[in-house]
Amino acid sequence: MDSEAWCGSIDLVMRRSIEPLAPLDGRRARVTDVARAAGVSTATVDRVLNKRPGVRRATAQRVLKAAAALDYLPEAAAAAALRPAPAKLVFLLPSGTNRFLHLLGDWIDFSDAHWSPYNVKCRCRFFEGFSPQALAESLLRYGRRADGIAFFAIEDPAVREAVSALVDKGTPVLTLISDLSHSRRIAYVGLDNRAAGRTAGYLLARFIGRRAGRVALIAGSRSYRAHEEREAGFLHVMEELAPAMEVVDLREGHDDAERNYRQTRQLLARHADLVGIYNIGGASDGVGRALKEAGRDRKVVFIGHGLSPDTRALLIDGTMDAVITQDPQSMVASCVRIFANLRERREALAGIEPARISLVLRENLPA
Repeated sequence: MDSEAWCGSIDLVMRRSIEPLAPLDGRRARVTDVARAAGVSTATVDRVLNKRPGVRRATAQRVLKAAAALDYLPEAAAAAALRPAPAKLVFLLPSGTNRFLHLLGDWIDFSDAHWSPYNVKCRCRFFEGFSPQALAESLLRYGRRADGIAFFAIEDPAVREAVSALVDKGTPVLTLISDLSHSRRIAYVGLDNRAAGRTAGYLLARFIGRRAGRVALIAGSRSYRAHEEREAGFLHVMEELAPAMEVVDLREGHDDAERNYRQTRQLLARHADLVGIYNIGGASDGVGRALKEAGRDRKVVFIGHGLSPDTRALLIDGTMDAVITQDPQSMVASCVRIFANLRERREALAGIEPARISLVLRENLPA
């Protein structure tokens, strides 16, 4: 039930179930009057009105109805007090220089007004990137106080065990952007990463055309299922569309701009005939800087992921040829709706649309 329907139902209950109380001879109602009308102690009234624990919901409703009827508490305030506390949702993302993930984190933290109809509070927390142990510890630490967790998964037994421990305690878990195989997560929110990799391969083959040469890949880490699936999709398409083109290398840059810069410089020095780079992960600004310094920015086709200020700038100046991305607002909205579905005992994915791949080029950059 959404917030308007909830408040409306409380208002209707109040109007129908509260009998007018005896006048108080013109004086303002007091706590003792509310306690007498509700049939409880003044201590119970105090706990209810100050939202302290230890009072059954039915008793709290009776106190609030009596307070509203005596004009001790406006009906709107009573309805707000009866409304359940907002669900606490935590989003766990890897730290580092991946600007798309930082944009996603900022959106989560500064978009509370968007989620008020769902009665939730969203917070983003970062864990040490590429560390399964740090992720597992973060899941357990934040899961103790959260009503739901969505996280960027790393393939690792310790992470699966942490997810199982949270589910055993009744905390639902979603995977975001990168999935976790053979786990007890409720749902995955993100792209079909194999399709994203195939898209990158198709674009690279088409943009390179009949030119001879080699192609290289840079990933954040193969421990991310998303990056592993993108690599597989990319390689399959290259075999289909450009079997004569050699894929020479896959390097792990850990989504770090400086590391990606060094990796790209090494690739350019080793392969004079390099004609294409697919950056499977983030920190494309490091790749772009290396291409520009070597004077190869207009000669090497460069495809990457995640529209952010750095990839936008690289598209505008022609260093990048295409960015495969997904809308961060839609991802967060899907997570919130899934948690709301679970709270209302609906199917987790009821009304949830699959994430769509967005392809951004220099000529269709969104405003």
